[in-house]
Parts: sequence; C-alpha cells; structure tokens
Amino acid sequence: MSMGGAAYRRSTPHRKAVIEQFEIFIGFLAFWGLILLVVTVWLEVTGQPALGWALGLLAVLLAIAGLWKLRRRVLRGEKDEFKG
Repeated sequence: MSMGGAAYRRSTPHRKAVIEQFEIFIGFLAFWGLILLVVTVWLEVTGQPALGWALGLLAVLLAIAGLWKLRRRVLRGEKDEFKG
C-alpha cells in the first residue's frame, strides 16, 4: 500500500503534527547516521579499528527503520494490534 501524499492530506491535524515530529527525528538520526558512515569508512580506509563506529551506525539505521515503520502505522491510523 502506497503511503504517498494523499494519506497525509487526509490525516487529522493532530496526526499530521505527530508525523512531522517523526520526520524531524528521522532526519536528525539520518544526519548522525551519515556522520557515522563517514567516520566508519575513514577508519576502515586508514586501517584503524572501526567496529564500535560500525555498530553505532547499525543501531542508528535500525532506529530509523523502526521509526519509519511506526510513522507509517500512525499515517494509516492503525490501532495497537498486539494480541496477547
């Protein structure tokens, strides 16, 4: 299912505000992910240990993926679907 601009335009003002907060935080994490990528590549090229930086980059990428999935759920208006 496509999550283009139409779903956003149909959203309530409160939902739009929440989605915009997700986008700001995703952008913040993406910035630091880019910094971590550059540092990791630089350390690898210069032969220095880069495992910690690479694991930090992985954590940031996983956080971005999780936030993106949560953002899509909010955009679609899905309720909590956990069945215990």
